[in-house]
Amino acid sequence: MKNLTQEALDKILASTAAKKHIHGAAFRVEAADGSFSLMSAAGNMQPDTPFYIASVNKIILAAVTLRLVRDGRLGLDDKIRAYLPAGLMQGLHVYKGLDYAEELTIRHLISQTSGLPCYLIDKCPGQPKLMKELLSSQDAAWPLEKTIEQVKQMRTKFAPGQPGKASYGNTNFKLLGRILESVMAQPLDQILAAVFEELGMAATYVISLQESRTFSPFYHKSHQVSLPLYLSSSRYDIVSTTQDLMTFVKAFFNGHFYPKNRLQELEQWNSIFFPFKYGIGIQKFYTPRLLSPFKAIPDLIGHCGSTGTAAFYIPAKSAFVTGAINQASSPSMLFQTLIKIANKL
Repeated sequence: MKNLTQEALDKILASTAAKKHIHGAAFRVEAADGSFSLMSAAGNMQPDTPFYIASVNKIILAAVTLRLVRDGRLGLDDKIRAYLPAGLMQGLHVYKGLDYAEELTIRHLISQTSGLPCYLIDKCPGQPKLMKELLSSQDAAWPLEKTIEQVKQMRTKFAPGQPGKASYGNTNFKLLGRILESVMAQPLDQILAAVFEELGMAATYVISLQESRTFSPFYHKSHQVSLPLYLSSSRYDIVSTTQDLMTFVKAFFNGHFYPKNRLQELEQWNSIFFPFKYGIGIQKFYTPRLLSPFKAIPDLIGHCGSTGTAAFYIPAKSAFVTGAINQASSPSMLFQTLIKIANKL
């Protein structure tokens, strides 16, 4: 750690929380060797405030999947048809008149290389984008069967595993969640709860209609978003804290789920959208030197979420960072905050 003091982190987060539509921010930064640990918060958040982690849940599903691969219970190149009902598979992936559903593998799902459309952010003919409806709190449950029914009406992106092609989306991980249930013969929320208990993540839980604990709200611009039906229907939408996410991301990159000496196998990067590339269940946030000619910005590897959440390892600095800004309309603000923190390390 060079210049990241408690005062510097406090200043970064105060600046973030002062931006338009940012109601609060909470971040934690720790050295891989345990030599320092800093936490800070601003606005309507405290360092230990629980928050909805959004797509950071993908690296958690990836961790469960990779442990099954490690233990020989699942193969990345297994066909997903072996784990899903025929009715779900039929017509799932039709591209240029050819049905590729039988060729889809676990690897295609976990690496976002299936070519399947995202039911959230891609357009279904004759309907508004679902993400737009959800961000205005038009709440509804979206179980897997309903999701796949919609996906089958949408246009696929490319053939599975087409070299150099990847397309980010939730459909892949929704299918992956059902496969985990099939392999482990347990509901997904119970599978995840066992992981949280195993790691001592006491403040982390899967959202359900029966859950009485509350979490910091997230926003789209000035609108406070409320989606109890949608978030509880997935069985893998999660609430956590900066501390619990730190516990998880350290465990992940220290080989708790997949051998540490094999983690480089996950770095099979494909571009999804700038400034991200996607590997096997992990994202890389990178800044080309052209955009920062006077100072190299280190790569961050882990995952972020659309509501401004993050859980990353910074290899060049041997440090980890977790946090949230709880704003779905300002992804750049999350990245600016992460860059400011990384540049101080």
